[in-house]
Amino acid sequence: MNDDVAAGAAMTFEARLDRLAELAVRVGLNLAPGQELVMTASVEALDLSRRITEQAYKAGASLVTTLLSDDRSALARYRFARDESFDTAPGWLFDGMAAAFRSGAARLAVVGDDPSLLANEDPEKVARANRARSKAYQPALELIVTSAINWTLVASATPAWAATVFPDDVPDVALAKLWDAIFKASRVDTPDPVAAWRDHNAALLRRRDMLNAKRFRALRFRGPGTDLRVGLADGHAWMGGASPAKNGISGNPNIPTEEVFTTPHAAMTEGVVRATKPLSYQGTLIRDIAVRFEGGRIVESSASSGASVLERMIGTDDGARQLGEVALVPNSNPISQSGLLFFNTLFDENAASHIALGQAYSKCFVRDDLTAAELDAAGANRSLIHVDWMIGSAETDVDGIYENGEAVPLMRGGEWVD
Repeated sequence: MNDDVAAGAAMTFEARLDRLAELAVRVGLNLAPGQELVMTASVEALDLSRRITEQAYKAGASLVTTLLSDDRSALARYRFARDESFDTAPGWLFDGMAAAFRSGAARLAVVGDDPSLLANEDPEKVARANRARSKAYQPALELIVTSAINWTLVASATPAWAATVFPDDVPDVALAKLWDAIFKASRVDTPDPVAAWRDHNAALLRRRDMLNAKRFRALRFRGPGTDLRVGLADGHAWMGGASPAKNGISGNPNIPTEEVFTTPHAAMTEGVVRATKPLSYQGTLIRDIAVRFEGGRIVESSASSGASVLERMIGTDDGARQLGEVALVPNSNPISQSGLLFFNTLFDENAASHIALGQAYSKCFVRDDLTAAELDAAGANRSLIHVDWMIGSAETDVDGIYENGEAVPLMRGGEWVD
């Protein structure tokens, strides 16, 4: 038994949950004394959210405000609400969140949605509700994607999510297995999780610095069903692991994370690409995504299931057919090697190299003070959505391409070329 396994086996579930809460506050947010925290979670994640609240106050938080959601209430809307309700969203709530962020509050989301929650609902209503929510949330989201604040995501296992990941197990066993997987991927089971994250961030920093030194003009992905050239934005910068927000606080936006990522040029993606994992999008599983890009835009798309949801997603607005992120992830990382499909983007995107349709991260530039006009000129995409889906695997090769067209191997068989 290795040290990590022994450490995990020796702890109670409650002790491991406390460790995850501590990581969320100390590593994910790096919450500052006197800072407020705005947290969202489902009612099924109440135990973890309470422990995060405790850790936040121990770290000196001035106030923790938690907004709870409920799957049964969400379904009630689709079953009983009037048709016109699907074009509305609580703008007052998101305006309040944006005001909190502008006043210095940090943001934490506890995720663990039922991947199939809305699978049997009217996809047109789902699309309308998502569009309304995205528009209303934009003022708050803008402060997140521009890294104006420190923010993070952390996961809580739920019975519905566990049943999707482990369909052959009885509910209690499935839930325990999912918690084990979350703890392992989040480095909770190491002898010193905070130190483990410090070492992991240092490794991601080395990759990030290597890519920034290369100044590639594009990346080329090749694999089964994939031959894709992704042009990179002018003045782009690679990021990964812990990074500073504009408020001066350095944290990890995702717990867990295995990626280094940057901003593509919205008009410079060409070729075909096939997803290597299903995408769980707003309660619907979209399987076997395959698209073709021309001039940076998706011009053809297909999926073996969820195709209508995919079409509605990429039709959200003008930028939804273009890329806002490209990320490199080695296939040997712990999430991939678990062999699990999590049906949750926080985990599945960190199992494989991926791309994201929609909004670009304005922080992924050498200059962090670009105006909206300068971001547009550099090639940063704009959209109401930002949806990651996985294109890497043990059969994926990636080359970096210089301005002169010279190609340099970056990954072979899903692994870094050192």
